[in-house]
Amino acid sequence: MDELGLTKPSKIRATFEDNPKLRERDIAHKAGVSEAQLLASLTGKGVAGVKTTRIQAQPDDIMSAAMVLGEVMALTRNESCVHEKVGVYENYHSGAHASMVLNEDIDLRMFPSHWRSAFAVEKETDNGARKSLQVFDAAGDSVHKIFLRDASSHEAWQDIIGRLSLDDQSDHLNVSERKPAEAPKYDLSKLDILRKEWKRLTDTHQFLRLTSKLKMNRLGAYRIAGAPFVRELATGAVDQVLNQLTQCDTEVMIFVGNKGCIQIHNGRIGDLRPMGPWQNVMDPGFNLHLRLDHIKEVWAVEKPTQRGPAVSVEAFDAEGGLILQMFGVGKEGRDSRPAWKALVDTLPDTTHSHAVVAEAL
Repeated sequence: MDELGLTKPSKIRATFEDNPKLRERDIAHKAGVSEAQLLASLTGKGVAGVKTTRIQAQPDDIMSAAMVLGEVMALTRNESCVHEKVGVYENYHSGAHASMVLNEDIDLRMFPSHWRSAFAVEKETDNGARKSLQVFDAAGDSVHKIFLRDASSHEAWQDIIGRLSLDDQSDHLNVSERKPAEAPKYDLSKLDILRKEWKRLTDTHQFLRLTSKLKMNRLGAYRIAGAPFVRELATGAVDQVLNQLTQCDTEVMIFVGNKGCIQIHNGRIGDLRPMGPWQNVMDPGFNLHLRLDHIKEVWAVEKPTQRGPAVSVEAFDAEGGLILQMFGVGKEGRDSRPAWKALVDTLPDTTHSHAVVAEAL
């Protein structure tokens, strides 16, 4: 894979200085570079009130720092959705292929092979220095960010930088070409096997292993499975779900992620604030920012488990990339949540179906 690092750091910094009110992500786009390359260009410079330090990027290193910081804000995003949770990093489980943080407020699944560069960032604001640890993938796109808050252990910051900083503090970063989302992949000749094995699932985590075995992927399987496994919904169904959740006591799990990290919210939805194409959840301890106009395909999905059927609403973008998933929160050891299923059952079907079974069989 080609490495991309053609823009001079001095040119990136000039774009940064010329756009002091824009967010780093937007400045990077304006400069024609990744966000990680922008932060690399600021390494040790103190440009326009921002100073970055290149640090170790693997989950074990970043989590060792996060767990001494106390209350922080965890942020995980993709192109269409930003998921923010306030809490503490506790109960970390390391793994070569997958790592986890498992607690009530911060619930993460991390995939170390995609944690490729990281920075400690200090940014001067009207309210003082804003400190964060930021992790990026091979293309320089955001994987996970940790922002300190007033209640965080700020006294630990310099020690963290001392422990995690790299010998290489250059202002230049090569990145790899960004890989597009995998297009929907299915095999109609294996449809009977898919349906037969789907009925035998005992855990939702078995589903991706099943699709991989059949040389399919998630969205491809949804497009051919048909009832009673899936139902394609109108693209407005996600916004309808969020609005209905504010009117009831039903708790929901919202999964948002990228190739390197998945972040999960468990609880109720209360305060919705739409703004332009964005729908925003602005609850204490949980914020969600969703580009409704990016949603091009939505599916209601039911998977059997040992604890009852797990029902989800899943949204995809125009390239087939997964934007978010929503599940009802299981109670008393059960995945089945009748109130959540009843809500999903009210959602409207699409008028522009992506299903391929009826026309192909």
